[in-house]
Amino acid sequence: MKNKLSDIPYSVLDLSPIVAGATAADAFKNTLSLAQHTEKLGFNRFWLAEHHNMPFIASSSTALLIGHVAAGTSTIRVGSGGIMLPNHAPLIIAEQFGTLESLYPGRIDLGLGRAPGTDQRTAHALRRNRNNGQEFPELLEELLSYFNPDLLDHKPVVRAIPGEGLSVPVWLLGSSGFSAQLAGQLGLPFSFASHFSPDNTLPALDLYRRNFKPSDTLEKPHAMVGVNVIAAETDEKAQYLATTLQQAFLNLIRSTESPLPPPVENMDEIWSPYEKAALEQQLGSSIIGSKETVKAKLQKFLDDTNADEMMIVSQIYDHQDRLRSYEIVAEIIEESK
Repeated sequence: MKNKLSDIPYSVLDLSPIVAGATAADAFKNTLSLAQHTEKLGFNRFWLAEHHNMPFIASSSTALLIGHVAAGTSTIRVGSGGIMLPNHAPLIIAEQFGTLESLYPGRIDLGLGRAPGTDQRTAHALRRNRNNGQEFPELLEELLSYFNPDLLDHKPVVRAIPGEGLSVPVWLLGSSGFSAQLAGQLGLPFSFASHFSPDNTLPALDLYRRNFKPSDTLEKPHAMVGVNVIAAETDEKAQYLATTLQQAFLNLIRSTESPLPPPVENMDEIWSPYEKAALEQQLGSSIIGSKETVKAKLQKFLDDTNADEMMIVSQIYDHQDRLRSYEIVAEIIEESK
């Protein structure tokens, strides 16, 4: 029996976008505004993502921003989607999230990725070596042992204070099969980045579910999928708003550094046929349109993925349009009950 849209929880992934003509300080104000707005709308989680050296993303100091959002909200879970673990010493992450969990008990999530979240030169500046994330399983094992020293076969020499003994839900994030398989083997919840890796979505979810082993954390698989949603009053307005997202990805392809651009009337004046095809593939799972269009496409996406939770990403230039997009999604969920 297939799930209705109202059968699963919905969450938010925010990149704290810096739009053209604004600053990081403006982005942080908008992030808190969006968190408070989506909390009132009944969204389950509000996650922030670690990216570096990207002029249109302000969430580089992810743990600090999580604390800012958690302080300004009261019920929504707040976390990382994700922290790029190979960029950091596991002890530091355990202490940071132990601090957050101590300040906001029962509301903090720790989602972990293994990519650098940036370009190779910036990755080198962060990591100081040429590792490419292959040591992720060992780093994860070390991190988990700081929260739960019983995982060690000896008395811990180094302890995470705060952190030790706290229950901070750990998620693995991925855009391919590596973390999907590892999350399954460890019995951890898994979140897949379908919003920029749509072709790998179903194979990764299948790999996660087939490899899943029950653990103290989970008895059965729990898969969340990220999806771009741009909802507006009409299909035409939504398509117009979506040109901001398209331009942002086009700038990445071209290695053009700029804030999040305003929407444009005609993308064909900006991209080449090759670039258009590449973007249509990368953004292939994006859901763009009016309430009726978004509802139908969300239901199909749920049918295809059998997701246990969806994480909505809405890269929209105008903050009020972004707030309205999440409102429309909430209305869709309510009306499907």
